[in-house]
Amino acid sequence: MPGRKRNPLLLRFLIWRTKNLSQQQFVMLLSALIGFTAGLGAVAIKNLTHFIQLLLEGKFIANYHHAFYFVFPVIGLAITMVIIKFFLRRPVGHGIPSTLYAISMKKGIMRRMHMFASLITAPITVGFGGSVGLEGPTVATGASLGSNISRMFNMNQATRTLLIGCAAAGAMSSIFKAPIAAIVFAIEVFSLDLTLASLLPLLLASVSAILTSYFFFGSDIILPFSLKDNFEIADVPYYILLGVTASLCSIYFTKTYFKINDLFKNLKNPIMRLLVGGSALGVLVYFIPPLYGEGYDVINNLLQEDYVQAMGNTYFNAYFDNFWVVITLLAGLVVFKIVATSLTFNAGGVGGIFAPVLFMGSTMGHLFALFINHLNILKSPLSVSNFTLVGMAGLMAGVLQAPLTAIFLIAELTHGYELFVPLMITAAISFMVTTQFLPHSVYTMELAQRGELITHNKDQAVLTLMEINKVIENNFVPLKLGMTLGEIVHKGVIRSSRNIFPVVDDENNFMGILLLDDIRPIMFDKKLYDKVKIDELMQSAPEIIDSNKDGVRTIMKKFQDSDAWNLPVVKENKYQGFVSKSKLLTAYRKKLIEVTV
Repeated sequence: MPGRKRNPLLLRFLIWRTKNLSQQQFVMLLSALIGFTAGLGAVAIKNLTHFIQLLLEGKFIANYHHAFYFVFPVIGLAITMVIIKFFLRRPVGHGIPSTLYAISMKKGIMRRMHMFASLITAPITVGFGGSVGLEGPTVATGASLGSNISRMFNMNQATRTLLIGCAAAGAMSSIFKAPIAAIVFAIEVFSLDLTLASLLPLLLASVSAILTSYFFFGSDIILPFSLKDNFEIADVPYYILLGVTASLCSIYFTKTYFKINDLFKNLKNPIMRLLVGGSALGVLVYFIPPLYGEGYDVINNLLQEDYVQAMGNTYFNAYFDNFWVVITLLAGLVVFKIVATSLTFNAGGVGGIFAPVLFMGSTMGHLFALFINHLNILKSPLSVSNFTLVGMAGLMAGVLQAPLTAIFLIAELTHGYELFVPLMITAAISFMVTTQFLPHSVYTMELAQRGELITHNKDQAVLTLMEINKVIENNFVPLKLGMTLGEIVHKGVIRSSRNIFPVVDDENNFMGILLLDDIRPIMFDKKLYDKVKIDELMQSAPEIIDSNKDGVRTIMKKFQDSDAWNLPVVKENKYQGFVSKSKLLTAYRKKLIEVTV
């Protein structure tokens, strides 16, 4: 990189690889390396989290564990806040949204700090009971590794983005041991183009990561469940209804998430946010123990229909033989899981929403099947375990707006494709209904609202990546208010090769424009040189570009609406220069080539 001395060994390697490896071969090699490092990151985050949980559930505390449900999350959030404030000294951010922002607005460049920030803070947050997941931080850790490795080897922006996607695929493959779903996840969530050039690196990264996971974890998986019941064609109407229910829960999930975020924005003091959010989370977890931590144990117990283990030590343990008690408790998990997750984030915790989505989806599907079976309207009851699994896919398709990831993930987790048809039905309906009300996922909502989101729309991606400062032209001669026609001619027209002049005041505030055509009829009449002033000749600009506020898409629209060829640029009303339509289109074409190569 410019301005930085390179390691001699690295320079020698770069020279060797230029002579011996093609760009495609080197990208393949890097993708496998990044998959391996992402897999190591996943292993480290999971092991550190489990180590903390093991310490907290030791023999001494085990007897009082229920009482500590209130205390642990607050302690974990406080430790996380101290690490971020005094050691990292920068916000860690949420894993996947932060990665999407880096791709959209930072050319795929991520700080080195992100390689270890989530690795430290996420296990503390989750290990102490924060109601969030580890998938997002794992993806962020892998993505940062991918970004910095690609920068070290001078990869261009398009390749850097692809390698970030490889890291995301590697992280998900390592966590779930679902390599196909991991590839689909990278394509759906990070909007990577599905071509042979991108598919092979994703495949290598996913395989490399899953091999790493097998090496450290063996055959253990997060959801060790095999299908017991077959798919019945008679159940199709209920899978359709489950899809509608999943879409309603998805809308509730997203709306609640952002509503709580908005409420906490009023609390500017981070300590106050910690106290309010941490205390509220502690109360929730105390009364509803299944909200403690990621919740995969709860999902596994629900799949086995073991409600005593799923619900933990609550005041209602003696009443689990009552159907309506179980239904009420399950409904409480659906309602309050996203509340607990949002409180964890806003109190300063670091984590992701992937696990909460799976938790809430499984509980929703389980609750749905139990209720339908209780109505006693079917000849044969619905498979509660199948609906629990399909419910996870339905909520993933709605909240994350990643229906293919949802389908393939559950199919791979269950070691077969017996549920493929119901997964497709529920995920498709949930996705279609949810997107009618929420055009963007939880991951992309805020970026989209700020106009900072890259999508599969190539034009929008290119416009987002362009930088307005690089197309501003400064070879225009500014004219001052109060100038006479003579001064305009001698200080402006003679010195400029352009036919448009910005008019500014003594403090460089932009006031308007003067066109050469406006003075052409009188510019050679010396009798008017002292009589006519610029104030009588200038006019308002058809549109003004604000470099602080206007993105390239907005600028393009201003050119289209005004039919102008040059538009002035201001920053806090101070004149900066002009942008020409021709230079903007030229920059667009160059960026399009860069992105698609």
